[in-house]
Amino acid sequence: MSDHDEKPDKPAEERGDARDDSAGSGNGLRKELPQEVPAAAPAAEETPEEPERRRAAEPQQAPEPKPEPEPRLTGRQRLVQGVWPPRVTRAQLIVAVLLFGLGFGLAVQVASNSDSDSALRGARQEDLVRILDELDDRTQRLEDEKQGLEKQRDELENSSDQAEEARKQTIEKERQLGILAGTVAAQGPGITMTIQDTKGTVEADMLLDAIQELRAAGAEAIQVNGVRVVASTYLTDSGKGVGVDGNKINAPYRFKVIGKSQDLEPALNIPGGVVQTLEKEQATVTIERSTDIVVDALRAAKRPDYARSSSQ
Repeated sequence: MSDHDEKPDKPAEERGDARDDSAGSGNGLRKELPQEVPAAAPAAEETPEEPERRRAAEPQQAPEPKPEPEPRLTGRQRLVQGVWPPRVTRAQLIVAVLLFGLGFGLAVQVASNSDSDSALRGARQEDLVRILDELDDRTQRLEDEKQGLEKQRDELENSSDQAEEARKQTIEKERQLGILAGTVAAQGPGITMTIQDTKGTVEADMLLDAIQELRAAGAEAIQVNGVRVVASTYLTDSGKGVGVDGNKINAPYRFKVIGKSQDLEPALNIPGGVVQTLEKEQATVTIERSTDIVVDALRAAKRPDYARSSSQ
């Protein structure tokens, strides 16, 4: 018998155990390998309508807004943006303050200079003509005075008896100076101005303005309520009245003025002048012309304390 024949067949249990061992070893190998991934099913061919359906199924997103283009700036707008907000330095601030002060000073000066012209701007043509006539009269008076002085000089130079001529001129000059100084009475044509002040609103400065206006118009002698007005006269407020050189006078104030009435009255009635100012204070002004005004209030001659004649 052969060796194959000699070996007895293994029992069935052994054969079964052997298969089980082989099977167990096979399971061990399978556990060690990764699991198989099933292959993806081949994609079906897309129809032309498929992309449109997918886009319809996807949520619609709102389109992003496009930024609006910035408007183009004009030259004036660019200039404004360049200067505002201001970038002020200390030096610029100092210069600005100095320029403001200079401009303010000039404005005040112009306003003060134009105050006197404001009344003339609103004046009527008749008033302007009257003012021009008054200026012409003043010019004529100055010219006459100049000619008189030149005549006296010529008479003194051409006189055969210069001493006698000088004496006559001295006497005439003394008389004129006496009238101006109030040491002698005066008589001649002129006006009488009466100011009624029932409200008590007339003050000393208003009467002083009247005196100055009369002097500028050529008044040679002035008397107010019995007080002679001279170069050194001063006026002050004194209760309900006015003091003239320390003498208290009360309303009505009566001015007696010797001079050319054709010049004196228009000077008081100019627009914005004495009469209008007093009427604004509810005072009543009356002016009367006369050919014979007597100014008889006298002032005592006062010897100066320090001044002496240069001929001594």
